[in-house]
Amino acid sequence: MNPDRLSRLFELMQNNGLDALVLNPGPTLTYLTGLQFHLMERPTLLVLAPPAAPVIVLPELEKGKLAQARFELKPFTYGDNPAKWPDVIRAACADSRLSGKKVGLEPLRLRFMELQYLMAAAPQAHFVSGETALDNLRIQKDAQEVEAMRKAAKIAEQGFLWMLEKVRIGMSEREVAAELSLALLRAGSEPELPFSPIIASGPNSANPHAVPSERKLAAGDLVVVDWGAAYAGYYSDLTRTLAIGEVDPEFHRIAEVVAEANAAGRAAGRPGTTAGAVDQAARAVITAAGYAEYFTHRTGHGLGMETHEQPYMFGENALRLAEGMTYTVEPGIYLPGRGGVRIEDDMAVTATGAETLSSLPRELYSAR
Repeated sequence: MNPDRLSRLFELMQNNGLDALVLNPGPTLTYLTGLQFHLMERPTLLVLAPPAAPVIVLPELEKGKLAQARFELKPFTYGDNPAKWPDVIRAACADSRLSGKKVGLEPLRLRFMELQYLMAAAPQAHFVSGETALDNLRIQKDAQEVEAMRKAAKIAEQGFLWMLEKVRIGMSEREVAAELSLALLRAGSEPELPFSPIIASGPNSANPHAVPSERKLAAGDLVVVDWGAAYAGYYSDLTRTLAIGEVDPEFHRIAEVVAEANAAGRAAGRPGTTAGAVDQAARAVITAAGYAEYFTHRTGHGLGMETHEQPYMFGENALRLAEGMTYTVEPGIYLPGRGGVRIEDDMAVTATGAETLSSLPRELYSAR
């Protein structure tokens, strides 16, 4: 393991007044330990309360995973009888001396079940959100992490090109999504994709977060394709738009505007500028073209071990970008009831600017 990760976390905890931190399965636990656990009916809890040794509560059947941990973890295991779980969690909390401590939790990850166990096991502890400390832990990627994301982008691009060969008029959105999912796996993505691909055709393409349906692709459709791949635990997140046969001339116009906005947003990233400036640069292009009301979401979001993480690229965000931050640039124009275009790329802030990790052409893709 890179020992800086754990020491960095302890520094962030101290700076934010946290005596301890409790994590359950998710990217942060994996980032620190190298171990992967699924959220399920059996609780798994990592307890970090320096100077006490790191503690983990987990089912007996998963204890073998600890041999692969990046640092030593003191295990507290339990069997299948839920009646005995509270005693094990209580022992782990006592070993970590949580009583009276200010304990940070991951607010978007920790479930009510685990919180109940913790509150019963350490009733004198003060459980709070650890969001501020945790947001800063993974926000800047090292070279190895960026390389994994670059590889994830290349895999995603190959999968898209293979899918494109299969697209035909009359296929349903779900059929196209299935072809893309299979192509991503064949191209080398890890089995657990970052998210289920979005295939949105015709009027559905005007809905930024459409869910693939049984609607069949028809001549004249725009088709928004939003997808990603996973490599070494890191994600890509891309969007391109297809034109099925001949499409409305205005669709070609908005595709050109969105491509220009995408280029402006990508060019705006550099150390020291704000996340909001990236949004403003992309949005200015769309506004100048007269489509401001049809760009209905932020320009992008952070990307890494999660598809949505810090930093978030919205106009008012004063967070300053720094080397190693990774995010998407994904402007769009959505004409209600008619169709939409979105173009999304993945970015990594460098010492002097920002590198685009994805390289697929950004014009409308022709499909028949």
